[in-house]
Amino acid sequence: MSQSIATVYKSQSAGTQVQKKESKLNTHMQGRVAAAPERVPQVFWCPDLVSTRDLGPAGVDAVLHLAGVMKARPADFRRALTGRQMVMFFEKPSLRTRLTFEAGMVSLGGTAMFVDQTHERLDAREKLSDVAHNLERWVDLIVLRTFSQQTIEGMAQYASVPVINALSDLEHPCQALADYLTLLERFGDMKDRCLAYVGDGNNVAHSLLLTCACLGSRIRVATPAGYAPDPQIVACAREIAEETGAEIQLLTDPHRAVAGADAIYTDAWTSMGQEREEDERTRIFPPYQVNAELMAEAAPHAVFMHCLPAHRGLEVTDDVIDSPQSVVFEQAENRLHAQKAILYLLLGGGDRLPARSAHA
Repeated sequence: MSQSIATVYKSQSAGTQVQKKESKLNTHMQGRVAAAPERVPQVFWCPDLVSTRDLGPAGVDAVLHLAGVMKARPADFRRALTGRQMVMFFEKPSLRTRLTFEAGMVSLGGTAMFVDQTHERLDAREKLSDVAHNLERWVDLIVLRTFSQQTIEGMAQYASVPVINALSDLEHPCQALADYLTLLERFGDMKDRCLAYVGDGNNVAHSLLLTCACLGSRIRVATPAGYAPDPQIVACAREIAEETGAEIQLLTDPHRAVAGADAIYTDAWTSMGQEREEDERTRIFPPYQVNAELMAEAAPHAVFMHCLPAHRGLEVTDDVIDSPQSVVFEQAENRLHAQKAILYLLLGGGDRLPARSAHA
């Protein structure tokens, strides 16, 4: 991975014109570049993380490498984002996403603020652009967990500070990055490894497809008929795969999907916002349950993955999720490290001038 990262950083800095957002905060300091740890880009070419597509192969590579460095050497980054402030607006409940973003920002020296938006949509009281233009004058970065991808895209369009997608109905990019960090730790190079996803073709499946494509890896996604991933996401993943050599298969047979796979991944059959479909989905999805019999069809060294929370007895059985093959808590831990890398890269990292802060 090191060779590709070094090459990417050189080519990006030399030959790419980067459209950077200009924050309303501390504008007299914009453009300063502090010393960065080895192989961390001094200019990141991605102004927001609305979709894994924003990162592309180079960005995914950069995030995963930096996440590994930060996990191994956390003390080196304790003041990396000193003085920076992050606000989170969550329309959906959260355990892992909220705490890992908060802990990550604080561990980098920054400040995290949380706004519980579960009682109403973010744009219910005022126009989304008005919300964005307020926030950009108060904070350095916005994290959104919303029902609609359009809300996140709109915030990124209007706000002059970075915006991170912490989950929408379409994508969950931070989760997939943590998942592949977990797989890289277990298997090393993912070029010849295969991830089998069985269940609903939802936001997590979408982000896994895109991240796999960016890494040039292999993925098989098995869903019931009518529950396949979004065709546009699949088309984008396959377009990226043409560049990276990734292999993508869409199936309806879970047994074909898991045969010889290095990892088996599943998620809830019914996502938040789909409660009206729960009874129907509960009737349709049982053949896609990950149980001991299905796991036995994967490679002997295969791991089990789930983004959590898990509905035990539905998409996965206790004997699988509690088995030595399960890496679900490693995935949860790596949310912290992947998101720290994202925060660092989007905010530039390094020290700021010891001038009076706009927050003082």
